Amino acid sequence: MQAIILAAGMGKRLKELTQNNTKCMVRVNGVTLIERMLKQLDELDLKRIVLVIGYQGKKLKEYVNSLEIRTSIIYIENPIYYKTNNIYSLSLAKECMEEDDTLLLESDLIFEDSVLECLLQDKRDTLALADKYENWMDGTVMKLDSEDNILEFIGGKKMQFGEKDSYYKTVNIYKFSKNFSSHYYIPFLEAYTAALGKNEYYEQVLKILTMLDEPVIKAKKLEGQLWYEIDDIQDLDIAESIFTYSQGERVQQILNRHGGYWRYPKLLDFCYAVNPYFPPQRLIDEIKGTFEKLLMENPSGIKVNSLLMAKNFGVSPEYITGGNGIAELIKKVLDIRSGKIGVVKPAFEDNVNQDDKEKYVVFDAVSKGIQYDENLLIDYFDGKGIAILVLSNPDSLSGNLIDKNGILKLCKWADERNIILLLNESFVDFAEEEKGRTFICNDILQKYPNLIVVKDISGSYGVPGLCLGVLASARKDYIKKLKKETPMWNINSFAEFYMQIAEKYVRDYRDAIQKFRNTREEFVRHLEQLQRLKVYPTQANYILCELNGEITSAELAKCLLVQHNILISDMTDEIKNGRQYIRIAIKKTEQNRQLCEAIQMIINIKDCKLSKKVGL
Repeated sequence: MQAIILAAGMGKRLKELTQNNTKCMVRVNGVTLIERMLKQLDELDLKRIVLVIGYQGKKLKEYVNSLEIRTSIIYIENPIYYKTNNIYSLSLAKECMEEDDTLLLESDLIFEDSVLECLLQDKRDTLALADKYENWMDGTVMKLDSEDNILEFIGGKKMQFGEKDSYYKTVNIYKFSKNFSSHYYIPFLEAYTAALGKNEYYEQVLKILTMLDEPVIKAKKLEGQLWYEIDDIQDLDIAESIFTYSQGERVQQILNRHGGYWRYPKLLDFCYAVNPYFPPQRLIDEIKGTFEKLLMENPSGIKVNSLLMAKNFGVSPEYITGGNGIAELIKKVLDIRSGKIGVVKPAFEDNVNQDDKEKYVVFDAVSKGIQYDENLLIDYFDGKGIAILVLSNPDSLSGNLIDKNGILKLCKWADERNIILLLNESFVDFAEEEKGRTFICNDILQKYPNLIVVKDISGSYGVPGLCLGVLASARKDYIKKLKKETPMWNINSFAEFYMQIAEKYVRDYRDAIQKFRNTREEFVRHLEQLQRLKVYPTQANYILCELNGEITSAELAKCLLVQHNILISDMTDEIKNGRQYIRIAIKKTEQNRQLCEAIQMIINIKDCKLSKKVGL
């Protein structure tokens, strides 16, 4: 068997990275695509590797020759690469294809070794490697029948996104038998190029072959193996977060993206905490039904959106304003009020820059056993001269909750000392009904004028893509100033429409919250049954756990991502008390059980290795 790599293209979408370099010489975490691919092929005991070159061909050839690849490499040059496409590059290698079975690859791919292994281990001689279509993919897709026959190839422009669940993406790696190449592919390729020219794609020939009465090529489905096609700088960025040499680095790179995980196939995100049971499908369908208008027309200004928020939360429009998430709202409040800022660490989200140590007065929740109440906060901050106290309730670390009476006591204390209490109640709806409540209501805001409440709609209502937050206070001067300093269209049309229709789904939301509470209770029970795990009480939609065995939080996070495609938050560096901690968002029951099983499996393997090491 031989391999043919198509590497003649210019890679214009990578811009300056390919200005003086061929596309396959772009580096992913310090290693070029072509070096990685050639070394993977070099392990397969191939007869030869055929490299079709064009743009910057001389430079590529010199570079490849310097890599010390054991397998024989021959070069075929496409001298008119700038006015042809890959069908012509492949046609230049047709004599090679007639001589031997072929692995056909495009040079802009990066993939795990197991991708090639699964293709070669399959005894079928002619296969197109395919993966279940995901939203991040583009290019040609396929439809398959139950026997992996390719029913049709569908170009990117002809995709029907309503049918996406039936699509498989071509990975652009193929296994062609010599017989298939000689009797089918090459004759059809010659006829196709004679009729339609050289500026086409080689997959068009495969598309024609699927129309034959008898199938001559089948699909080989991937089963979770990692791969990525690099067409632009964003693809490169994502590839660098997937294909790291250090798995610990891989975890950190993905976490540092702070979202966008829909680009990562089959990743289960237990970091970002949202409501798993809301919104209902009917609400989603209602937004879909208005999608075109929302996409193509401007949203309303801040005045109209304040009215919508007031309607939803039952407060005066003069008491409420919105933002693109709550981070910008918190920052604006801190900018308005000068003076020292009291924060709770590590429960306080890093919404503001805390480099100025003199500006911040920090309450260390860890020293209090992670759990704390209003009395501890009052005792600590009293007399410290703070102008603002920022408090998340439940907090973002463990889900620790100060109950409604405790918050009212803090409000009274803050008013008496002219301290602004900036209360983040983004997750309070998840608390048990008798313990939690919203403080966005006229009576409370009017009674405690130094109270400012922020709420992230994204997490509570399961719509993080809207990036919507609200701020409420009876301090009309603050609200007026915030509105004046806010851009007119700081909230997009989808978020606006969501607020327009949300009132119709109040009952659905209440039902979802109750269902969530039941799920949380069940999830906590399962986690408490796991070995080496201490579970902290929570009133939020995430759970803090302490690891008591030999495995570290970093090891567990790495193993979960690499072995199970599960992402969790490693909290050890946040807490910094010499112990090991993870934080887990609560999802639906089936996913929660999947996580529990994965954690127990990893812990068992670690314990087994330790036992063997000490001779038990």
